[in-house]
Amino acid sequence: MASLSDKMVASMDFSAFSKAKDLQHRLLFTLFALIVFRLGTFVPFPGINPSVLSEFFSANSGGLLGMFNAFTGGALSRMSILALNIMPYISASIIVQLGASVIPSLMALKKEGESGMRKINQYTRYLTVLITVVQAFFMAKALEAAGAVIMPSHAMFELSTVVSLLGGTMFVVWLGEQITSRGVGNGASLIIMAGIVAGIPGAIARVFEENRTGALSTGLLLFLLVMTFAIVYIVVFVERAQRRIPIQYPKRQMGNRMMQAANSHLPLKINPTGVMPPIFASALLAIPVAIVQFSSQKDSSDFMNQLSVLLTPGQWLYIAVFAFLIMFFTFFYTGIQSNPEETAENLKKQGGFVAGIRPGKNTAEYLDYVITRLTVLGAIYLTALCILPEFLIASFNIPFFLGGTTLLIVVSVIMETVTQIQSHMIAHQYEGLIKKARLKGRL
Repeated sequence: MASLSDKMVASMDFSAFSKAKDLQHRLLFTLFALIVFRLGTFVPFPGINPSVLSEFFSANSGGLLGMFNAFTGGALSRMSILALNIMPYISASIIVQLGASVIPSLMALKKEGESGMRKINQYTRYLTVLITVVQAFFMAKALEAAGAVIMPSHAMFELSTVVSLLGGTMFVVWLGEQITSRGVGNGASLIIMAGIVAGIPGAIARVFEENRTGALSTGLLLFLLVMTFAIVYIVVFVERAQRRIPIQYPKRQMGNRMMQAANSHLPLKINPTGVMPPIFASALLAIPVAIVQFSSQKDSSDFMNQLSVLLTPGQWLYIAVFAFLIMFFTFFYTGIQSNPEETAENLKKQGGFVAGIRPGKNTAEYLDYVITRLTVLGAIYLTALCILPEFLIASFNIPFFLGGTTLLIVVSVIMETVTQIQSHMIAHQYEGLIKKARLKGRL
């Protein structure tokens, strides 16, 4: 049975888009910001030997280095000032959110509402600066070890690298915040999606070129296309799926009015975390692996070579760490977003109750039980979706852009953005209806 919001979207008049000037401005601003981001990925920082860098990425494009390069829209392979993209900010958000669940002062700020969230966001930016400086310094060291530096002074190269990457990262963070507040969609997710989408045409061309030269069989190519469409279908199906808990409201007195008994439902998504667990997991894995792969070019010891090999798609260490991080962040993010006790208390105040469950503590325990089961399903779904295609990528040298993680991010972000556009359209139509009602009342 379709929900009320689904019925409203189905009956929405899209011809009113031409009159929704605010939505048009938001869409144009979002498009302009993403174009600025793409242009920034082509601005390199000084002191890099492009031939050595190109040779290195050609030899190491299949591992997590390729994954991080995909998230940055190729900025890492070009050593652009946006090479770190928004990943340091995501890492800082992870640390701050973890701290907000255990540190009393951050927990108190979280409960203060909007003012507390502003302070938490400011702390996240400070931590982003610190993480960016550390990552930029180690990246400069790794580039020196790989022999990709042409500057005579290593100290000057390290300083210029830190300053360039810090400025680029903070600019991307600011750009993402502007998209969120003045555009359409989540700015950080849209920036990551823009980087991935920019590499998809080249990845598709590479697949068909390998098929033309015989490196990729026609049967495997057809299987790859079927798998891609299947992943897209599964993502859309699961992201829209809900577990609806029936809520009953008895006849009750509200002021001077007698409210009739009513039935409703509490929608719980199978995957309430969306695309954040794979992004968080990739953010934590990408930089350390990039440093290991850079360092292994100079230090050719057996340990470094073996570690570099194990941290590539299809290897047991990569799969184990990536799967563990996805599951961990699925449960962690769900724990942050959902609060069964608060939901049960709100239902009790409104006079509602779950059919067959006593209000209060019993309702909170029941909601916690249902959410935990849904989180387990969501964790399995995300892990399988992100891990299983990696075996194909490793076995048949398929570009990373066609993997489960990238398709999950692209499809989920598009669905979220479309939902926000629909919300703006509904709000615009409501404004039109209110104006018509006022006009009729005056007449």
